[in-house]
Amino acid sequence: MALETYRRKRDFKKTSEPSGSEAALGTGDGYLIQKHDATRLHYDLRLEMDGVLKSWAVTKGPSLVPGEKRLAVHVEDHPIEYGTFEGTIPKGEYGGGTVILWDRGSWSPIGDPARGYKKGHLEFELHGEKLHGRWHLVRMAGKRGEKRENWLLIKGDDKAARGEADPDILEERPESVKTGRLVEEVAGESPGWSSKTGRIGKKQSNGSAKGRTAAAPQASEPAGKGPRLDPAKIRKSKAGDMPGFVAPTLATLAPKAPAGSKWIHEIKFDGYRLLARIERGEVRLLTRSGLDWTHRFGKAVVEVLRGLPVETAMIDGELIVENASGASDFSALQEALSEGRPDHFVFYVFDLLYLDGYDLRASKLIDRKEALARLVEGAGPTIKLSEHFEENGDLVLQHACRLSLEGVVSKDRDGPYVSGRGRGWIKSKCSHRQEFVIGGYAPSSVTNNAIGSLALGAHEDGKLEHVGRVGTGFSVKVSKDLFQKLQPIETKKSPFAGKLTADEARGLRFVRPELVAEIEFRAWTGDHHLRHAAFRGLREDKPAEEVARETAPETGAPSVAAPQVKLTHPDRVYWPESGVTKQGLADYYMEVWPRIAPFVVGRPLALLRCPGGVTEQCFFQKHAWKGMNRHIGVMKDPTDDEPLLTIDSREGLLGLVQGGVLEIHPWGSTNAALEKPDMIIMDLDPGEGVEWTAIIDAAREVARRLEAAGLKAFVKTSGGKGLHVVAPLKPRAEWPEVKAFAKAVADSMAADEPDRYVATVSKAKRRGKILVDYLRNGRGATAVAPYSTRARPGAAVSAPLAWDELGPEIGPAHFTVDNMPTRLAALPKDPWEDFRAAAAPLKAALAKKTRKAN
Repeated sequence: MALETYRRKRDFKKTSEPSGSEAALGTGDGYLIQKHDATRLHYDLRLEMDGVLKSWAVTKGPSLVPGEKRLAVHVEDHPIEYGTFEGTIPKGEYGGGTVILWDRGSWSPIGDPARGYKKGHLEFELHGEKLHGRWHLVRMAGKRGEKRENWLLIKGDDKAARGEADPDILEERPESVKTGRLVEEVAGESPGWSSKTGRIGKKQSNGSAKGRTAAAPQASEPAGKGPRLDPAKIRKSKAGDMPGFVAPTLATLAPKAPAGSKWIHEIKFDGYRLLARIERGEVRLLTRSGLDWTHRFGKAVVEVLRGLPVETAMIDGELIVENASGASDFSALQEALSEGRPDHFVFYVFDLLYLDGYDLRASKLIDRKEALARLVEGAGPTIKLSEHFEENGDLVLQHACRLSLEGVVSKDRDGPYVSGRGRGWIKSKCSHRQEFVIGGYAPSSVTNNAIGSLALGAHEDGKLEHVGRVGTGFSVKVSKDLFQKLQPIETKKSPFAGKLTADEARGLRFVRPELVAEIEFRAWTGDHHLRHAAFRGLREDKPAEEVARETAPETGAPSVAAPQVKLTHPDRVYWPESGVTKQGLADYYMEVWPRIAPFVVGRPLALLRCPGGVTEQCFFQKHAWKGMNRHIGVMKDPTDDEPLLTIDSREGLLGLVQGGVLEIHPWGSTNAALEKPDMIIMDLDPGEGVEWTAIIDAAREVARRLEAAGLKAFVKTSGGKGLHVVAPLKPRAEWPEVKAFAKAVADSMAADEPDRYVATVSKAKRRGKILVDYLRNGRGATAVAPYSTRARPGAAVSAPLAWDELGPEIGPAHFTVDNMPTRLAALPKDPWEDFRAAAAPLKAALAKKTRKAN
């Protein structure tokens, strides 16, 4: 079809749709879907081909359920410029009704697209903001006398697919990707205008949009250059002078996020709360107590704020540093501040209090946020809007906790901005975390002029009550910095209200209660002391006298108490970069003991020991050593002159911690059935240049092949670079048979897709490919245990996952000693809960595989 058909059907004096330019250029791979509420609601799929948008009207919209067919009526070609159209087509005109840009992106044909289009079967991948993965457009055989050309739109079975019981993407994401509006909100608005975002680009005459693609909308005015917002039009705004400072709204702690349409939910950040005050080019960054910290954060954030299109404004937000997973990291923020690296700072903004002569604090939060979104649009990566979610609060919190984020702040969408703590903002956390006053310190037993632990307190009824110690979370640099800060404020008198016991006071030097520390901990003990606490940083923005214990009700199962195994030098730092000490590692293993025990107890173990931490010498050990903790056992191997190492209790696991064991590599068989493995482990090890998504695809492919052979596949991160796919076995087949089966799986993958996979260990052959390592399945070979730590910077752990969790947000080293307990507390179900129950005999699997091959 040509554009003549498109133009013939429209009167461009009446409709704001583009007439289209023959010279308009696109990228060649533009894709979009427009939601079109005309005579009946439908979704218009458009793919850029041959300089136009090939178009299909999908009557019920796309479905993410593989194999579900959706009728797609082929309609006239549309011009490239139509890819940015959103608005209302007048009644009486062709297609009269409301249009929003529901999705956009690019598409990649699989095979020759011209040939596929001609033959009536287009197979392609979508890379949109909502739709992804493989899709099919299949032309149906036409009936006699039928004028329209009917096709079927079908989702391919891949990681982007959903099951029939999963949420419908059309109901889950009804909004425009261009302006965030719903169809109902667009109806009746002026062309080029959005009630949510203001002006939508510059209005251009038809035919003047050269260079725009279907995938890219017209650019909005950049921050600092566009038209200023009119605050007088924001409901309940009040003219008046800008105050010098406004005390921030503070959130009240609650055990769970509130429910109902009254609330919107934002991810809780882990940084410094700041009020940005902008007045005729001068920018000041004020802490929540009114301190001017502008000079502390360098020029980047200040310059971007100065460039916003305002004369005067007050913006509430949080300054953070993002870690490798994209989450805010307070320890990384502290490090960036101490090392003077302002290029790492990101200022997330979430409220607008004052704008160009108008006080907005009485306005509805949702109106303030909409104005703020328009204000900072296009400001760049240094200033970001804190997006909100309108889904059920508990669902948002659950997702945040599964990703080991700090928590959620829920806000009354219609609420005013009120200083101080109230019920308009509710914070719900994934783990216990709050500020405590430092009342003393014990010097390090392994490092000179450094602290080993801190004594902490919180105010109750005007008195500083002792709440215990924290002895992990300090890097060597931080522990030395704290020593320098605490030494000058030492005092002989205890700042705590009650007398400390001999154990509580042992080795302690008291200090004046002036400094505040942010602490993450797992639970409160019965005597109101912290359990499994970790230091996260100093809070210089909060006065010590304001620190009180937060008293949200306890939720979740209590932590497992650590057995009495003496750790020498518990303040020895094993991971200097993350500040994880020997005590911190012991606490972690006691948290995950019920999960790790089935994989390490009663098995031969190969251990990676790093007695001095990950920066010192490390070595493998599979036999006993002098001074080994008495809780570590040995077992006889008929083929080895020396007995192998094993443990049978929590005390044994802590004995490994005492011995500097940072990686635990168990055999795939138990002591009771040494020659008969009870699991298969396929290690996916990426070569240089392999993307994470390719490793995920490889894991799914391994799982498909194992399950085709009658085995159940489970997946975990390695804590390093790749993934492990593990299948439980009934211990009947012996090592040679299991290894042969694993080799056959690896060889078949390498043979089927030699450009993606190799089954040989040679590094020369692995560049750009994934090694499917089957050698973990030989007698005496080992693989890192689920939940074991890795002796690498970051203190990552090997984390069992559910298959539907695999995605770009969780990388191979995403979960760590610090965040894994938070994740486990948030999971409604252990992703490997059915691991042992799913065990199947290998002989049956091999027989099934052989029958299928024949």
